[in-house]
Amino acid sequence: MPDVQKENLKVKRSSAGLGLYTLVPIPKGSFIIEYVGEHISHDESDRRGGKYLFTLSDKIVIDGKARTNTARYINHSCRPNCEAESDEEALKIRILAKRTIKAGEELTIDYGKEYWNDHIKPYGCRCAVCTTQTL
Repeated sequence: MPDVQKENLKVKRSSAGLGLYTLVPIPKGSFIIEYVGEHISHDESDRRGGKYLFTLSDKIVIDGKARTNTARYINHSCRPNCEAESDEEALKIRILAKRTIKAGEELTIDYGKEYWNDHIKPYGCRCAVCTTQTL
């Protein structure tokens, strides 16, 4: 399956602020983008805090706060079209298409229970699934 080229991804407004969108269809299982940033310990992660911390392993967290980390714009969804794959040997987190994604669609992942409880639940979920259910 062909990888998605970075020029086929665009950051623009979404229901949750800024989001990452695809300009081309993406087949199920395709590699989309890598979540990049500084590799830090869990203790350092707890000290820094923030919304762009992604656990790679029991020893390493990726701090993806830099704007050069385009994957940081992938928002949470209760029914995501992408999934994260941790490669502890290569020290990488790869984002893959969980299903076929149409051109123009926002890329989303499930941020997990801890992030949900700390950052989303107190304010309400703004993913497309939840916002259309409240209409």
